[in-house]
Amino acid sequence: MTAVTAERRRLKVKVATPESVEPYGQILGPNPNVEPLPIDFYGGSVTVRRVVDFISDEQTEMPLVTVNRRPMEVRWMERHFKHTQTFIPLSGCSFIVVMAPPNDEELPDLDKVEALLFDGSAGFTMKIGTWHEFPFPLKDKSNLIVILRREATEGLMKDNVVQDEALSPDLDKKDLQARKKLIYEIEL
Repeated sequence: MTAVTAERRRLKVKVATPESVEPYGQILGPNPNVEPLPIDFYGGSVTVRRVVDFISDEQTEMPLVTVNRRPMEVRWMERHFKHTQTFIPLSGCSFIVVMAPPNDEELPDLDKVEALLFDGSAGFTMKIGTWHEFPFPLKDKSNLIVILRREATEGLMKDNVVQDEALSPDLDKKDLQARKKLIYEIEL
């Protein structure tokens, strides 16, 4: 078997802010720019803000995912067609997410791929079609709640993977190494 040589592109990590996340989705956390809803129970001690727009037209689930550190390399990127996937860190775990804007192409725009650092105080909700790789935790045994359609989770299971890629009505996971001989390296 011949080893595949791949171009290696370095991604400098940027801090996740409402502005840096905007091309891909929304920060799920405190945002003073979002007006509170006019809910007036409890004498003003509870303030409610709709900080993200979550969309799903089918059965949605919230699995707890425990992730360990792994090489900071991006070989795969995926997107979802029917829901706005959300990641919520538990216990303040910091993580990096690699994303590219949604498009109508077969692959992400490889020149618009970015790495964003979330400090663990907030999560995020991606726009439908945002290309991404699963978060890279900065410490082992980091826990995330992932909100997504059950159909997307099932699309990632072994029976649906062909030649290291997965495709279902709500999932499109591409192997950049196989298709473009490309791997992104995250630079801290």
